[in-house]
Amino acid sequence: MIFFTLCGAIPCSCQAGYVRKPYGSSFFGFQEDLQLHNIFAEKGSILKKINLSINGCAKQVVVDEKMVLLDLLREHFHLTGAKQSCDRKGQCGACTVIVDGKAVLSCLTRVDRLEGAEVISVEGLGTPDNPHFIQEAFVLAGAIQCGFCTPGMIMAAKALLDTNPDPTAEEIKHGLRRNLCRCTGYTKIIEAVQLAGRFVRKEISPDEIKPKIDDPAFGVSHPRPSAMIKACGTAHFTADVTFPDAAEIAVVRSPHMHAEIKGIDCTAAKAMPGVIGTLTAKDIKGTNRLKYIVEDRPLLCEDRVRTLGDAVAVVVAQTREQALAAAEAVVVDYNPLPVISSPEEAMAPDAIRIHPDSDNLCFRQPLIKGDAEKALGSSAAVVEDRFVTQINHQAPMEPENSVAYIEEGDGDDEDLLVVMGRSINIHLHMSVLQAALGHENIRYEESFSGGQFGIKLEIFTEGIAAAAALKFRRPVRYLPSLAESMLITSKRHPFDMKIKLAADNDGKLTALDMDITVDNGAYNSIGNVIIGRALHMLSSSYYIPNIRVASRLCYTNNPWGSAARGAGPPQAHYALECAMDMLAEKLNLDPLDLRKRNSLQPGQTKATGHPAEQWAFEGLCDALKPHYDRALEEMSRVNSANGGDGAVVKRGVGLGAAAFGIGFPGDKSIAAVELEEDDMVTIYAAAADPGEGNDSMLTQLGAKVLDLPLNRVRAVTRTTDRTAAGGPASGSRVTYMIGGAAEDALKKLKQAMDEVGAKNHRAFRQVDCPTRYIGNKSAVETAPLDHETGQGPSADSDVHSIQMAEVEVNTETGEVNVLKITTAVDAGPVINPNNFEGQLEGGMDMGVGYALREKYVAGETTDWRTFKFPTMKTAFDMEVVVRETPRIRGTQGATGVGEMSMVSTAPAVINAIKKACGALVTELPATPDKVVAALQNR
Repeated sequence: MIFFTLCGAIPCSCQAGYVRKPYGSSFFGFQEDLQLHNIFAEKGSILKKINLSINGCAKQVVVDEKMVLLDLLREHFHLTGAKQSCDRKGQCGACTVIVDGKAVLSCLTRVDRLEGAEVISVEGLGTPDNPHFIQEAFVLAGAIQCGFCTPGMIMAAKALLDTNPDPTAEEIKHGLRRNLCRCTGYTKIIEAVQLAGRFVRKEISPDEIKPKIDDPAFGVSHPRPSAMIKACGTAHFTADVTFPDAAEIAVVRSPHMHAEIKGIDCTAAKAMPGVIGTLTAKDIKGTNRLKYIVEDRPLLCEDRVRTLGDAVAVVVAQTREQALAAAEAVVVDYNPLPVISSPEEAMAPDAIRIHPDSDNLCFRQPLIKGDAEKALGSSAAVVEDRFVTQINHQAPMEPENSVAYIEEGDGDDEDLLVVMGRSINIHLHMSVLQAALGHENIRYEESFSGGQFGIKLEIFTEGIAAAAALKFRRPVRYLPSLAESMLITSKRHPFDMKIKLAADNDGKLTALDMDITVDNGAYNSIGNVIIGRALHMLSSSYYIPNIRVASRLCYTNNPWGSAARGAGPPQAHYALECAMDMLAEKLNLDPLDLRKRNSLQPGQTKATGHPAEQWAFEGLCDALKPHYDRALEEMSRVNSANGGDGAVVKRGVGLGAAAFGIGFPGDKSIAAVELEEDDMVTIYAAAADPGEGNDSMLTQLGAKVLDLPLNRVRAVTRTTDRTAAGGPASGSRVTYMIGGAAEDALKKLKQAMDEVGAKNHRAFRQVDCPTRYIGNKSAVETAPLDHETGQGPSADSDVHSIQMAEVEVNTETGEVNVLKITTAVDAGPVINPNNFEGQLEGGMDMGVGYALREKYVAGETTDWRTFKFPTMKTAFDMEVVVRETPRIRGTQGATGVGEMSMVSTAPAVINAIKKACGALVTELPATPDKVVAALQNR
């Protein structure tokens, strides 16, 4: 393959006759490179001159032995397509580039060993205007969600296809075995490589399958507006943002779970090389609190730390290495306090209060519907058990990077503080920072996000970066390691649940009794909301006339819990759906039949006493039935062939159902639409898109409502300056609530277009017709649940699913192999099939990890290996069965699907294990040792 030489740019030709324009035209002269690269060398280092080619341009660099290729590309040549996630441990593949025809991990590749090497990064493959066929394949296959891992995936795929243009699925898994993805579940990535192979072999061209501009706006997989720039590595994530003279941050964090701070001495740190200054709580001008429900989490701790990794002091220096070194020199005098490690300890009469002004038992909410005690006593069958879920990490691949800088105000105006991070609620985060910092004039800008899965409902590093920018009045970057990011972020709440479930002789549910204790960790955050969500959706897909629940939330010194995909229902549904299978076994009923016969009907009430207007669950049971029958037949045949009851490896089939509410009481959103001078329609909505496809939803919605081609609609979503507060990109609410507000505005513009008789800006101006319209959407109900009974209004709409897991269990080792998961889902009309399926597939993959492997342990879970991150090796077959019942108040009948996709996965897997070998695992994750123990205790 021919690239550029020092003498100039030479057009190159790629495989399969695919020809593109040459990449770039600039080159660095020898002297320029020599001067710039000397800054990378530490004092006293032995240097080496290296000649190499980068994306076809000859380069000569002078480096020391520590310089790795990732730093050379990102920090010197500003080729930021290669990403850093795994702290240079070679675990994630996000930094993959090609060196001399082979895929390499640039974070581990020393530059001093690259004499004469030919390096290709994703930027050398193609541009958004002129992409490589592999980049086209990833876009068209829907393999790009957050996009953080995408450049590395594409480069690994390029190296594979260069040597094997027709790889099998297993060969693709092997070729991309070092590349991790949290969003997709790997299915669409494998499909993208297969599609690229077809392009290579000239079986088909991208233009033949690319959706046309005039194709229907809904029901077609139009490429995401951001997909191609992510495929080409030109989408800027926070760590890709640079400023002249930007300072770097390191934070001093508590090594104790619980301790008093007796003193902080920064004297030695301030004297270290490159240090600009230090920052402690006394430098914060505002409340120094990051408030959601309760004002209990400090930006920087003043007198006490309450969990491992709490921030105590900040060091700002010229380089990150200098800041980290100086942070080690800060002396903090701690007085350790008793550690509360469980809710049981927290509720003990003599337990120390974690927050002096609050009881450790910080919230409780009962739920009483009917007379559960009486119904339990008169039921034909009752099952009961205790189920426990783990602390878990949401595991977005991008570390918690943040940037902040000052834009000087005019005259007497307060200087504008600009904060850049990956918030999913930019207006809320702006207001939280305003109060915490005591600075009103703030603009929050959302960078592209490397996944989030609920985690970025919280502020972690932005507040510290903002405080440093204010004090030192210079741009600052806070780029923590993966280990630090894992330490400092909120987690999925662990639930401890005792459950009783009862039915009559006909298999109709009669009563549910639950006792739920939730470990909230050191800070409240939205713990109350998590319990509320679990209770709102407690009865899942079913009608249960009598329910009694006691729920409580406790402070401990563990990592604090917050939003995590599903946020409450995944935990509660694990207990309920396992109990459904226990009940089916006791009544000698088929588990699918039991679920269908107990489907809630329109007019019947959910757990909170709220009647449902429509309910699509029964149809999903029917849609799944042929797949279920096939799986049961295969299970029976395989188990018989393996030796029946005496087989070591046994196959099982399990089910899990879910009904996920969207649009809870009091929810509201706002959006604006404007017909611009260039005749483009712009939708202004604060709808973060960390991978779900919200940019597609908004633009395709605009095209449909206005009957315009898709290339006349765009969305502005990622800055507080140009959007209004539309609420968080969480709770699967974006399509329903923010999309609903946008739909309202679009309909107003459409009415104006009809009245004007034209769809262009000039015609509007000629008749003096407004070109900008505001849209709103509010949930029908506004009242909260009754504090004593838990009864009250619930969500506007519900998404339904039932999932089926097929697994193999090794009864000697306890190893569980997931063969396939099939999900039947009804979320209303599908806007973008690729995006829709991608959310379901990613949710299934995350749900399996939650069921079998993942558990966060503070201080021990520090990287992707210790977290047991899903890989190509753990990928499994997936199938999606779709029904599209329009929702009464849905956005063009549609709702969201992102969270529901994992709610029923874990119980489906656990029930499949039970079906295979009789072992019911009642504590997640179902690791091999727990499966073996359950086998012994069955």
